[in-house]
Amino acid sequence: ARCLAAPAVVHQTVRGDTAPTTALLRTLPVVSRQSVSSTLLQGYWTVLDHLTTPRLLRSMQAHSFAAGKAAAVVAPRAVSRARCVRPYSLFGNLFGTKAAKAADMGSAASKAGAENSREGWAPSSGAAPRKVSQSGFDVTPLTAEQRQQEAAKLNDFQRYVTLEQGTERAFTGTTADGLPWDNKQKGTYVSAIGGLPLFSSDTKFNSGTGWPSFYAPIDKDHVVEVVDKSIPWMPRVEVIDAKSGAHLGHVFDDGPRPTGKRYCINAAALKFVPEGQPLPNKVEEQ
Repeated sequence: ARCLAAPAVVHQTVRGDTAPTTALLRTLPVVSRQSVSSTLLQGYWTVLDHLTTPRLLRSMQAHSFAAGKAAAVVAPRAVSRARCVRPYSLFGNLFGTKAAKAADMGSAASKAGAENSREGWAPSSGAAPRKVSQSGFDVTPLTAEQRQQEAAKLNDFQRYVTLEQGTERAFTGTTADGLPWDNKQKGTYVSAIGGLPLFSSDTKFNSGTGWPSFYAPIDKDHVVEVVDKSIPWMPRVEVIDAKSGAHLGHVFDDGPRPTGKRYCINAAALKFVPEGQPLPNKVEEQ
């Protein structure tokens, strides 16, 4: 289904009939019209309409077969899964499709250790003075070596999410320590890389989107917010762990009171510390 459903439907679309593909894609259980905010929903259908035009699909087809091959009419079975995957990296950035994961995860994950610096965050040199947040936690950026060591404790998909700005599929996420995305326990969510406390269960709410959602971080010093333009014409605000530079998710202005914010976070970027247990990176008072 993520490869434009059946080859026959692809063939119909390439010949100019977009109705079958558009109708089928709109039934995919990635998100529901009722469960996502109006802002995201509008962007989703706009992108969908662009991706299902005959002109764009013909361009994709021509590009795939241009190298050393004569132009020809492609038979229904000739459009392979690999050739369909790449356009849906766009959906992966927004909704975490497995197709996007397959397209982007392989070679990108192998580069994660080498590409440490990113917009809004840079690793520590090791000689910088320690930074302490207002709530008393050590938020000094990890060194490149420390970041690699911490990331090595995660599985491939968790590294893909945290180091390569990946997105898990809605309603499927699990934390790095194995808890479901809709965990109801009382406690604190910390970063999967470095353990910095990020969100309290007290600020968690059911947004209906299928991702862990919070209306505020534990401390504003614990997260970095940067503009994300990975989806054309749809800028968002990315949320980054201030200590490790790990990608967490995005924040939107459609949350509940008192902040009006919705921090939409990947469960794979988090670990959970039950209430009453000591939190990592707490600076002892002298």
